[in-house]
Amino acid sequence: MNLNTSIQEKFLFFKKFLNSPKEMGSVTPSSKFLCSKMICSIPWDELDSIAELGSGTGVITKYIQEYKQTHTKVLLFEKENHLKKMLEIQYPNFKCYSDACQLNAIIRRERIHQLDCILSGLPFFNFHQVIRDQLMKNILMSLKSNGLFIAFQYSKQMKNQFSIDFDIEEIHFVPLNFPPAFVFICRKRGEF
Repeated sequence: MNLNTSIQEKFLFFKKFLNSPKEMGSVTPSSKFLCSKMICSIPWDELDSIAELGSGTGVITKYIQEYKQTHTKVLLFEKENHLKKMLEIQYPNFKCYSDACQLNAIIRRERIHQLDCILSGLPFFNFHQVIRDQLMKNILMSLKSNGLFIAFQYSKQMKNQFSIDFDIEEIHFVPLNFPPAFVFICRKRGEF
């Protein structure tokens, strides 16, 4: 990505933030340091399917494109229509949807039994509790037993809700991001 593209991406993100701050969650796309922490725990060679919730301008998506195996199915979710269209153009081999609350129905439509990994940049704490619960239910139902759920947040306020259904293996603090962020590395508990 050249400097001009990066500036345009940041301006677009800021503009979208001004229109919908609760849905965007941040004034600027994630830094390379945050992206690195989001993807470093993923066993890429074992991944058959992955979903990214809140793909935004695709700053994490480009890492998925780079590291995924040829056969890996990738689903992107972005509610903001303009950003979603940009993702569809930039990543034509990935399926792109707008409503992460429909995650479980969409993986069935895509003939994916369950996902190996879900990455999330959704600002959960900005959402009403009903929406949060609906998202978490879909994430839980869509993720295979022992699958990874990796989410970044700008506070630890979601720690208790994440820990209800997931084992939180690590929480990384990423100071070199604006705003600074926490990356939760969570694993769905095995089913007995």
